[in-house]
Amino acid sequence: MCGISGFIDFNKKTSIEVLEKMNRIMAHRGPDGEGYGMYETANAKIGLGHRRLSIIDLTAGGHQPKTFGSLHLTFNGEIYNYAEIKKDLEAKGHQFDSHSDSEVILHAYKEWGSDALQKFIGMFALAIYDEAEQKLFACRDRAGVKPFFYYHKDGLFLFGSELKALVQHPSFEKQINNDAVGAFLQFGYVPTPHCIFNNAFKLKPGHFLNFDIKKQEFKEEQYWNVYDAYNKPILDISLPEAIEETEKLLTSAFQYRMVSDVPVGVFLSGGYDSSCVTAILQKNNTEKIKTFTIGVPHAGMNEAPFAKEIAAHLGTDHTEYYCTEKEALDIVPQLPFFYDEPFADSSAIPTTLVSRIAREKVTVALSADAGDEIFAGYNRYDFMAKYGGSIQKIPGVLRKSAAAMMELIPADKIPVFNKKYLFHSRYEKVKSLLKEPSARNVLMSMTQQMNTKDLTELFKDSIKQMPSYFDSKDLKPDNYSVLSYMMAVDYQTYLLDDILQKVDRAGMSVSLEGREPFLDQRIIEWAAQLPLEYKYNKGNKKFILKQIVHKYIPAKMMDRPKMGFGIPIAAWLQNELKPYVDKYFDEAFIQKQNIFNNNIIQRIKNSFYHGKIERAEKVWYILMFQMWYDKWMNNN
Repeated sequence: MCGISGFIDFNKKTSIEVLEKMNRIMAHRGPDGEGYGMYETANAKIGLGHRRLSIIDLTAGGHQPKTFGSLHLTFNGEIYNYAEIKKDLEAKGHQFDSHSDSEVILHAYKEWGSDALQKFIGMFALAIYDEAEQKLFACRDRAGVKPFFYYHKDGLFLFGSELKALVQHPSFEKQINNDAVGAFLQFGYVPTPHCIFNNAFKLKPGHFLNFDIKKQEFKEEQYWNVYDAYNKPILDISLPEAIEETEKLLTSAFQYRMVSDVPVGVFLSGGYDSSCVTAILQKNNTEKIKTFTIGVPHAGMNEAPFAKEIAAHLGTDHTEYYCTEKEALDIVPQLPFFYDEPFADSSAIPTTLVSRIAREKVTVALSADAGDEIFAGYNRYDFMAKYGGSIQKIPGVLRKSAAAMMELIPADKIPVFNKKYLFHSRYEKVKSLLKEPSARNVLMSMTQQMNTKDLTELFKDSIKQMPSYFDSKDLKPDNYSVLSYMMAVDYQTYLLDDILQKVDRAGMSVSLEGREPFLDQRIIEWAAQLPLEYKYNKGNKKFILKQIVHKYIPAKMMDRPKMGFGIPIAAWLQNELKPYVDKYFDEAFIQKQNIFNNNIIQRIKNSFYHGKIERAEKVWYILMFQMWYDKWMNNN
């Protein structure tokens, strides 16, 4: 895994020094070297930059930008099946001078063009400049494991693995998109393809971009869509056969992620997903798999003892670390640099800490994300299966009347209940569901931190709802189910913009490559066609995955509530982080910033400090934006 950057400048003003500045601010992504390529046409200057983290082919053969004929490549990620593709290309007469996957990419593109993407199993964000054709080809992997930002304005096209690389260009205009700020405060991230700045975007997963330099224009095209799998007929397959075939596929995907010329480990939380990865890998490897887990103090959600028990049962080389509260808190001021677009998932803190521990022993770590999105693991799926139909059966007149009554009676005015933790937010969610009990609204209400009313009050100027994958209508009626809809949307939203961004930035902050074995496209393409009852079975989430895990780990060891990384945000905001809240919620700061209504900001803060603990998440979201703003707009 590495960092990439580059530009097409039709004004011909961008120098190698600017490209170096763009590239070097991402030194954490690639501490093992840097490379540059500068090219020129009649109407433009083109530059490619690369930061190297040596994983496959540690020799000079892995250096980038990589050149083959007129093609020049800068590439971030891994192509796990490059050896098989290489054999196919050799059969067609191609000759290689290294054993790097980057060289295979160039030859594959030469042979098949954009169709080469269909052959790749991996995670990747890359750009290929064709000097002969004067075209730039850029693409992003199917699930969006690897990031790709770009900016386009006034004859300048910039791209990079992180937004901070683009910001380094002197012609980049840091104009905040207030609609994107609203989306961030709604979800805790800015949804793809949007970006916090105007004229900046994220390349969508499963898409490639072709830039014709002669014509000075580009277009994006989709080469893969998760709905293509969901829109295929459901398989007629018995449960035993489905279990056997699923495990075969998981084994292939997991083993691919072990391809490396440097040490590899696994993040083991003790939950089903990471236990599945660890169990299957340990079964198929003679050496002990290195596993890592971290304990978070005072969180009340510590899975480290369970992970240790599972590691002992499977016989892994396990590292357990309990961080101090100070170690966790010290991460907070660093978040705006590494998460250079506002990001509010507080589990970025323990993810960064466990990455630091792992980096002491390995350069690559497998993270078992996406099991919930693929095999129906989230509680909101359970809620919709159990109660969604009942809510929808309530006559519309009754639902709307009840919602109207709730509009007249604020949550704060309801005796006894108004003292209950999270009552206010749950009250608002129930009201929203009564108004519109659709699957989309259920998903939105359970995902968002602030609703439309909250945002309307908060902003000084009006903002618009940004179109996103939440609005997708690609699931065909013949294949529609509420569960499939919710899993597909989560795959394209929460997984993409929250989980994958969190793991990428946390790992890269310490030059650790994170790999996502569940995001082998073959797994979702297979699982999407399985009968729904094999994923969600009478209230049992991730049913088929659990059947596989129980072959290696006793069910009694796994039978406990879903936990995850817990951070005591409310307690921190009331104590150790209070100076940050006081600084960034200060009236003078808010007025100078000129984005938010100060009275609403103060109302949120004051209600939190006067007992409304459920406001902690809102305070945290706003604080994360304010700290980002201070870092990147005030350059602090």
